Amino acid sequence: MRHRFKKHYTREEARALLPTIRKWLEQLQQIRRWLVEADRDLEKLLGDGRDLGGEKVNAWIKGLCQLKKVAGEFESREIQLKDLDRGLIDFPAIIGGKEVFLCWEEDEDDIEFWHDLETGYAGRERIP
Repeated sequence: MRHRFKKHYTREEARALLPTIRKWLEQLQQIRRWLVEADRDLEKLLGDGRDLGGEKVNAWIKGLCQLKKVAGEFESREIQLKDLDRGLIDFPAIIGGKEVFLCWEEDEDDIEFWHDLETGYAGRERIP
């Protein structure tokens, strides 16, 4: 049987990553907030007809690079970041011989749900 993902997580492996994932989510949320603020500042400067070279643009580019770097931590492990606001994460897994996602949200203490690759969050079921 051919699978979409190379890496499949057991519940225990996914659980072990939660402290690190919480840290990455916080970093991404902070960077995104900073970028939104920086975008407003840059937009205002553009509206005033100012040149946007230099320090502000460099800082914005560094922020984007940092965002890409942290997001890459998920991507390199084939962990799906579905919704940054909710901290919604899917881990590829095998349950009953079928490729599925273990599903977790930032406000949940543990990984307790799974869903088919196609159904998404709406199809969440409790892990047996």
